[in-house]
Amino acid sequence: MTRDDTSPTERILIARIAAAERWGRTVDRTAATEPARKAFRDRFEAQVPPEVTDPDRRAEMAEHLRRAFYQRLALKSAQARRNRKGKAA
Repeated sequence: MTRDDTSPTERILIARIAAAERWGRTVDRTAATEPARKAFRDRFEAQVPPEVTDPDRRAEMAEHLRRAFYQRLALKSAQARRNRKGKAA
C-alpha cells in the first residue's frame, strides 16, 4: 500500500497505530522527548541578540520570547473562536 492509495482516515489510523507502538515500547518518555524540548527552547535562545553575552540575561530574554510565542498562539486561538462564533450566528 502506498501513500497515494490511502484515505485520510486510514492515514490517521496508521499514524495512531505507530504512535501507540512507539510509546508502548518507550520506557522513559521524558528522555525520549528531551531532544525535541531542547530544540524548542534553543529556538528562543537563538532569537536573543548576539551582543547579549551574559548567560542569565540571555536566559531571561529567551523566556520572554517564549512567553510572547505562547501569547501570540492564545491571541490567534481567541480570534479563531470569535470568527467561528460569528459564522455560526
